[in-house]
Amino acid sequence: MGINSVAVVADLGESFGNYTIGDDGALLGLVTSSNIACGFHAGDPRIMDRTVKDCVERGIELGAHPGYPDLVGFGRRLIEATEEEIRTDVLYQLGALDAFARVHGGTISHVAPHGRMGSIAQTDARHARAITDAIAAYNKDYVVICQRGLLAEESRKRGLEVGYVFLADRGYGDDGMPVSRSRPDGLIHDPELIGERSAQVVREGTVRSVDGNVVPLGHDADVLLLHGDHPSVLANGTALRAALAAEGIRVAGLREVLAEKAEKAEKTEKAEAALAG
Repeated sequence: MGINSVAVVADLGESFGNYTIGDDGALLGLVTSSNIACGFHAGDPRIMDRTVKDCVERGIELGAHPGYPDLVGFGRRLIEATEEEIRTDVLYQLGALDAFARVHGGTISHVAPHGRMGSIAQTDARHARAITDAIAAYNKDYVVICQRGLLAEESRKRGLEVGYVFLADRGYGDDGMPVSRSRPDGLIHDPELIGERSAQVVREGTVRSVDGNVVPLGHDADVLLLHGDHPSVLANGTALRAALAAEGIRVAGLREVLAEKAEKAEKTEKAEAALAG
């Protein structure tokens, strides 16, 4: 724990047709990386095109944000899909976003499964296998953004790098995992608290749970996530960046953060080997 840098990501491109969700233009000034909706839970070809173009022009890392084909439920409802359906749905969405990335001279950096698809993959082997099979088949260089659990384990089995995420605007339980959105404390509405919690997670690897206990997250926070559809997302992002700056925590792209982490781990391993020898 206690890493010196962290990526800041927001879910972007989640509008659809004439319906606008979030303020992507303002968010681009607060993030280093993006999770871009791929047209299933949100987004459409025009919005994907524009979002990718804007990110490439601003030097913001591109991330695919595949989800269930569930526009009505915003991808937050469980879909009883087969393993093959999940795999091919994810593969389809990766290809779609990659087309826009190539046209605009960008490269997809990571994949962050959205909503219910992503959360259930932490504990459901069928989802974890299907998602990681699709990613590994398409491009093994993609980093998988997730929390601890089966999705991280299946990613590593397939040689995929993992970037651990902390959901900055969500309440966490004593198990170090987010509580349900259906709970009154499932979503945090205090921007200053969001900033304080995020800095604590990066600095100490712990989070104060909804029950008031300080609990370990169980992994480094490589990336801090802001939900683009949160009603106070701009205030949340501003407070988060201010809290990180006050603690001397550097923000960078996810790739840079993971490279720094690997370099530190290698130095530590060599130092320990030297002492043991």
